[in-house]
Amino acid sequence: MREEIRNLERLEHMLEAINVLINYKESHSLEDAQADPVVYFGLVKHVEIIGEAVYKLTLDYRARHTEVNWGDIERMRHVLVHGYYKIRPHQLWQTIVEDIPNLKPIIERLIQVEKN
Repeated sequence: MREEIRNLERLEHMLEAINVLINYKESHSLEDAQADPVVYFGLVKHVEIIGEAVYKLTLDYRARHTEVNWGDIERMRHVLVHGYYKIRPHQLWQTIVEDIPNLKPIIERLIQVEKN
């Protein structure tokens, strides 16, 4: 049986993962993350969660909210899951430092819209 459509819950999952990533990067560096493989792959997993949540959003929802480049997020998820051996730590960290903080206010706004 297919899962019931839950765009709001997917957005909330994204925000939870975003907050974890932002909190980590505010007090740590890429070198800190790389020094502990469990921490490093925990960061990878949280970026994956964001991508998986995007992947599970309805296509209609994504089409109505073009302010987010959903396709890029989904493609990164595919690389992290299926091309794990190709992950470049500096690119991952750049995503965490630059892209994730910019995504947060958009996702927060979309959550508020969905709740109203």
